[in-house]
Amino acid sequence: MSRAVFEERFFGAARWMVIAFLAVITIVPFYYMLLLSVKSIDSLLLDPGSLWVSAEEFTTATYEEVLEPTSEGGQGFVGMLTNSAFVSLGTVGLTLIAAVPGAYAISRLRFFGGRQVSAVFLAVYLFPATLLAVPLFVMFAKLGLQGSLVGLAIVYIAQTVPVSIYMMKNYFVTIPTSIEEAAALDGCSRLQTVRRVVLPLAAPSIMATALYIFMIAWNEFLFALLFLAAEPSEWTVSLGLQLLSDGVEVSKTVLMAGSVVLTVPVVVLFFAAERMLTEGLTSGADKS
Repeated sequence: MSRAVFEERFFGAARWMVIAFLAVITIVPFYYMLLLSVKSIDSLLLDPGSLWVSAEEFTTATYEEVLEPTSEGGQGFVGMLTNSAFVSLGTVGLTLIAAVPGAYAISRLRFFGGRQVSAVFLAVYLFPATLLAVPLFVMFAKLGLQGSLVGLAIVYIAQTVPVSIYMMKNYFVTIPTSIEEAAALDGCSRLQTVRRVVLPLAAPSIMATALYIFMIAWNEFLFALLFLAAEPSEWTVSLGLQLLSDGVEVSKTVLMAGSVVLTVPVVVLFFAAERMLTEGLTSGADKS
């Protein structure tokens, strides 16, 4: 057997082994969480190591308890999901409105310190959140935005804009300037060129950045706890889940149901965005 054939077979087998290992450590915990969420607490205590749920053990009472309003004895996760969606989608929209022009300006326009700006944006993002928590809390309390979803979204925007500009700038640089020059020769202004040429080509990067921003805002806990702890009606789902896990009277099956409710929207959005990213890359290649 030649060396080339051996290496091809070895790395081919190793690739599938790595894929299988990553799939197991990723899927099995989620599967077990989903399994526990549809079990009663009695069934879990009798056989905690079971990796299957029978028809007799299957129950949706855990999800009913998680989703029911607190006034009816539930955990009120429907309202928390609404709050999280409002904050996350608002953060995505406002961040992109600020970051897309900023990333394009840094990648295309020449100005003093242009090369250092992106590094400064990344450095700002690398500041620990705990370092910014107290100053932001004091400032927003004086502005009357403490306990407000709008105030929380503004805090998230301040965190996500720098890294979003850094991410999209690297993609805008890869778009050939000759395409924009051709659009200018056809009579397009700078804004028309950006809207009709650059943004369609940059759609994959914008979508990837939007998904990243959404995941940050959806899963963030520290600032949600700091700003919303005194306003239960404004809690996000990550905050509600953490406080749910601290309750000794809440069963672990209900906690797993809450975890599934928190995780599923992000998973669904990721697969939807993955499909759209592929379509965006294909359409961009056709246009070029």
